[in-house]
Amino acid sequence: MSIALIVVGAVAVLLILYVILTYNGLIRLRNRTEEAYSDIETQLKRRHDLIPNLVETVKGYAAHERQTFEAVTAARTAAVGAQGPEAQGQAENMLTQALGKLFAVAEAYPDLKANQNFLQLQNELTDTEDKVQASRRFYNMNVRDLNIKIEQFPSNIVAGMAHVEKREFFEIEDPADREVPQVSFS
Repeated sequence: MSIALIVVGAVAVLLILYVILTYNGLIRLRNRTEEAYSDIETQLKRRHDLIPNLVETVKGYAAHERQTFEAVTAARTAAVGAQGPEAQGQAENMLTQALGKLFAVAEAYPDLKANQNFLQLQNELTDTEDKVQASRRFYNMNVRDLNIKIEQFPSNIVAGMAHVEKREFFEIEDPADREVPQVSFS
């Protein structure tokens, strides 16, 4: 009788330890995912802050390109207001396309291409684009790990009890939009 109690007790302890470790693992993954999403938002805010300066610099050289400036401004506003990975991904795609058009306008103005302020803004924007891309990869990696853990048995039972839910990937829908616009000012 005492051996049976010891075995049942050991199984219960192991089960409790498993639940605790699985719960802590899920919470760790959830927090890493939230942190990674915060990193994306930080880089996107930096990108959004650079755009008005870039538009103003180009405006000084190409004032008659009003439609392009309005498109960039509207896309930036939509990107700033987007909520959630899917909506932000779509809004950022539109902003990237609008910026591509802005850089195409800049191509026609040699004085602008030589302007130090414009070159600095262009370099900062390129650097920020690289950081956004790295942040997206880190976020998506954490989302993948969290979603796998949530879907696997038996950790899916613990995830359900703890109300840990799957997350959306931060994706770019159109494969052509996956590329950062290549701009050459030579």
